[in-house]
Amino acid sequence: MPSLPVLRQLFREVTSRKDSWRIPEPNLVMEDAEQVVSFHEAGRQDGVMAPLYLFHAVQVCEVIKPGETVVDLGCGPANQLGLIAALNPDVKFIGIDLSDEMLGMAERNLKDKGVTNVTLKHGDITDLKMLGAASADAVMTTVVLHHLPDEASLLRCFSEVQRVLKPGGGLYLVDFAHLKTEAAIHYFAYQYEGRQPEIFAVDYLNSLRAAFELDTWKSGWSKHLKDFSDLHSTFMVPYMVSAKSPSRRELPDAMRKRLNEFYRRMPSYQQTDFNDLATFFRFGGLKSPSIV
Repeated sequence: MPSLPVLRQLFREVTSRKDSWRIPEPNLVMEDAEQVVSFHEAGRQDGVMAPLYLFHAVQVCEVIKPGETVVDLGCGPANQLGLIAALNPDVKFIGIDLSDEMLGMAERNLKDKGVTNVTLKHGDITDLKMLGAASADAVMTTVVLHHLPDEASLLRCFSEVQRVLKPGGGLYLVDFAHLKTEAAIHYFAYQYEGRQPEIFAVDYLNSLRAAFELDTWKSGWSKHLKDFSDLHSTFMVPYMVSAKSPSRRELPDAMRKRLNEFYRRMPSYQQTDFNDLATFFRFGGLKSPSIV
C-alpha cells in the first residue's frame, strides 16, 4: 500500500487544474562542480535517489545478457551505471555524457568502486555518431531525457536509439513525466529537504519542471520505439514514464540476493519510496521481478 502522504498528494494532483507547463533546464549540460558533487551524493547508496536507482537497476538487469554491449545515455557521475555494471561484470558498458565534469566524476566513482567493465565517452545523446547502426545489444537511460532542450531533441534521441539498437535488443528508457501542478512538483522536489542540500532540491525542482509531457513521450515512442518496447507510466499520475523491451532473461538467484541486500540496507523511508514506485508502476502495467 502506498504511503499516506504520497496518496494525499496524488489525490490533489488528480483533482486539481493544470497550472504547470514545461520549462527547460536552466543548465542543459551540468558543468558546475558543486552541482555535480551534489548530484553524485544524492545518488550514493545512502542518498535520496538510491531507491529510484535500485528500482531502475532491477529493470535494466532484466533486459541485458552476459557478453553484450550496453550503452548508457547520459551516464552522469555513473552512480546508476556503476551499480548495474557491478551487478553484471560480464557485460561491457559504454557510458556517454556531454559534461566533462560529470565524466570526470564518473571516472573517479567507477575507480573507487572497482568497476572495470565501463568505457566512458564524451558525446551528445541526440547524435550518437561514435556508434554504428545496430551496434548496441541494449540501450538504457535513467532520469536524463528532461535535460534535452525541446521535443525535437527528444525525438532525435529516440531516432538514434532506434538506429544503434540491434534487432531484438534490450531497451530501458525512463524519466520524469511532467506533473500537472506546481504544488506536486514542489512536494516531490522538497520531500526530503532535511536529508538533501538545497542545491540538490533546486536541481530536482528544475528537473521536474523540465520533464516532458506524457503525450510527448507517447508521440516519440510511437514513431521510433513502439515495435520493440512497451510504454508505461506510474498509475494515476505520470510522475515517471518508461519505455521497456520485453524481458530477455530471468534474474539469476545470486543477483536477486545482491539486489535484496541493497534493499535491506536502505533505511525504512527509502524502502517505502522503492515500494511506492514499484506499486505505482505495477498498477501502470510495468511488471518487474521481485527482489523483496
